[in-house]
Amino acid sequence: MSHVRYIDKTREYYLGEGYDTPYHWAHFDDVPFTPLAKPLARCRVGLVTTSEIVIRGREDDLARIEDDPTCPVYSLPLATPVKELYGTRPPWRTSTRFQVVHSQYSQRRTLTVDAPLILAQLREDRIDVAVLTAV
Repeated sequence: MSHVRYIDKTREYYLGEGYDTPYHWAHFDDVPFTPLAKPLARCRVGLVTTSEIVIRGREDDLARIEDDPTCPVYSLPLATPVKELYGTRPPWRTSTRFQVVHSQYSQRRTLTVDAPLILAQLREDRIDVAVLTAV
């Protein structure tokens, strides 16, 4: 096989961690869609990532975020120089800031906590369209 079967690997991982049931992937029969109000070339584009990065010198923030269920979403200023960023995954650049979601793998939390916070940040930044990246 020339590729990684991510779904199978995830199921194996959760079973290996002692969970009684396999991981259940999110599934929605109805996905909301809103057409763009203007051409994409004129849109302000934002980025939402799971890259889990922080400003260098504040690496303890990653552990705090991981341990604190009330802080799953945060943003970093786009003006932060790349050399000042620290993370276990590569950073991405977009508008005035980029939104970061710490990977908790909870569908309930994503729907009830993370998504509303991210949407509020995107609206605050006047983002017309967001690119979501799972890193």
